[in-house]
Amino acid sequence: MFEGFDLGDPQFLFRILVAISAAATVFTLAMPLMERDSLGTRMRSVSVERDRIRARERERLNNRNSRASLRHEPKAYMKQIVERLNLSSWLGTEKAKLQLAQAGFRGPQAEIGFLFFRFVVPIVLFFVANFYLFVLEVVDWPGMLRFGAAIAAAYVGIKAPEIFLKNTMQKRQASMRQAFPDALDLLLICVESGISIEHAFRKVSQEIGSQSVPLAEELALTTAELAYLPDRRLAYENLAIRTNLESVKQIVTALSQAERYGTPLAAALRVVSQESRDNRLMEAEKKAASLPPKLTVPMIIFFLPVLFAVILTPAIIQVMATQK
Repeated sequence: MFEGFDLGDPQFLFRILVAISAAATVFTLAMPLMERDSLGTRMRSVSVERDRIRARERERLNNRNSRASLRHEPKAYMKQIVERLNLSSWLGTEKAKLQLAQAGFRGPQAEIGFLFFRFVVPIVLFFVANFYLFVLEVVDWPGMLRFGAAIAAAYVGIKAPEIFLKNTMQKRQASMRQAFPDALDLLLICVESGISIEHAFRKVSQEIGSQSVPLAEELALTTAELAYLPDRRLAYENLAIRTNLESVKQIVTALSQAERYGTPLAAALRVVSQESRDNRLMEAEKKAASLPPKLTVPMIIFFLPVLFAVILTPAIIQVMATQK
């Protein structure tokens, strides 16, 4: 294969190295031209999909009166039950309404769904528990104990929607708390560049969606409220109520003061952004400090028995062998 070529010739080896270097240089220069613009492709696809969603929603709103939607039938059924039984007077609370807003469930339909499930779930669990305990008789318990278990199941059904709502609210707040310092940095950049606060909120809501969708939704809703509410401070206060975060309350206070007294907004945003990052670091340090006590019980239960078995088993075997 290599007839006529002297592999020991230095000039031949030098020519091979030069050829390899030239090929590598051409390949390196050609790679950026061959790569696809993935970000541009994704942004174009998102734009096309947004236009499709707008067209579909516009068509749905135009034909809402002419066509029936199966998706609205269960909601109408829930509404009839809630209104006929007047569930809002004895199951609805102001705290639950506030938690619905903080969990991202907006509008009267969310309240109707919450009241409906809070009424239906205890009844369903109560009858299921009675069927399980009295009809199937899977456990040999006294009658009063079975009835008490059925009552406990109904109580769990009452608390289940509240627990679900609370967990959803906590997950949403954790997502917003994680991304809020970055959103403040973007808001600070927009304000210092001369953009109005409405356009700054809109721009930040578009950019922060990749990190936290709930925070992007709240900022977009605040932008809409700034456009139509007569008092801009009311829009800021609504943002603080919906998020229920201390860092958001601080920035809302700064925005309200800037709106009322004309104080410099950029300096306040910079201070609040640094405090938010410090608070996030403190939360991480707190979780790291609480890790050793949490690992104590699992180590005692799972690691120590195995360790004792590994250490004592050879000694036990030797003792049994000497006794024989």
